[in-house]
Amino acid sequence: MRLDGRRTSSNVEDRRGGSSGSGMRMSTGKKGGCLSIILLIVGALWYFKTGDASLLSSNLGGDTQVIEQTSSKTTGNKQSDELATFASRILASTEDVWTSIFQQNGMQYKQPKMVIFSDAVNTGCGSATSSTGPFYCSADEKLYLDLTFFQTMKSQLGADGDLAYAYVIAHEVGHHIEYLTGVLSKLHRQMDQCRTEAEANKISVRIELLADFYAGIWGYYENKTFKSFEDGDIEKAIKCAHQIGDDYLQKSAGYKRINAEAFTHGTSAQRMKWLKLGLTTGDISKGNTILTCSESEL
Repeated sequence: MRLDGRRTSSNVEDRRGGSSGSGMRMSTGKKGGCLSIILLIVGALWYFKTGDASLLSSNLGGDTQVIEQTSSKTTGNKQSDELATFASRILASTEDVWTSIFQQNGMQYKQPKMVIFSDAVNTGCGSATSSTGPFYCSADEKLYLDLTFFQTMKSQLGADGDLAYAYVIAHEVGHHIEYLTGVLSKLHRQMDQCRTEAEANKISVRIELLADFYAGIWGYYENKTFKSFEDGDIEKAIKCAHQIGDDYLQKSAGYKRINAEAFTHGTSAQRMKWLKLGLTTGDISKGNTILTCSESEL
């Protein structure tokens, strides 16, 4: 992406080098909890590291999730500082895009904060470690990012490139859009009323696919306004969506049989479909389909 000369956001809290803990807890999913692009990725990587598949059954409908802390030395690191500037520019871009879209629809956009941290962080949803991955907390309307996650994307998932990294941030901002429009609260109430975990997971998938679609909407207007995309950017972002599909992660973790009832974020095909639709059309109304269509149409 061509981002030279672009402004950075004033809504960034840099908490790198702050205090950390081990085996910390945070609420997930419902009732103002966190929404993470990576909870299933965490389970897959944990399986690769330890052989323990227990985290692979975790999902956004649960109350808490315990993940061992990883170490991330980021303070004063040139590469980390460059990534922090990149993330701040992407957040600034989402501010511009969504402010304009909200104004066009007679609404006022409330900009979220982005917290950049290392190792562990306290949030309105509880405490989390780097292993949680990027996430959005609706309780404090902030998205949280440990910059070492981009290294994990490249080394463990084979997902790389500026737009792929930007997609991660834009996805979490997408959850903020869901929160501002009331969709997130509505769907979380529906999850609370579900009688089974499998039913709640189906709603979670729609929440995540809508955030993917909103990430695509941002990308469409970012490129339309600034012509910032370079050759291969879109392909790398869509590849990233493929690499974080629930079915792909289960296969990568050694599942002999794919367990669709455990899906919380959507399959690779679904994530690519909705991200691409946003990127190529810029038609925000098409996101309504995610909430109303049948399972087979997702």
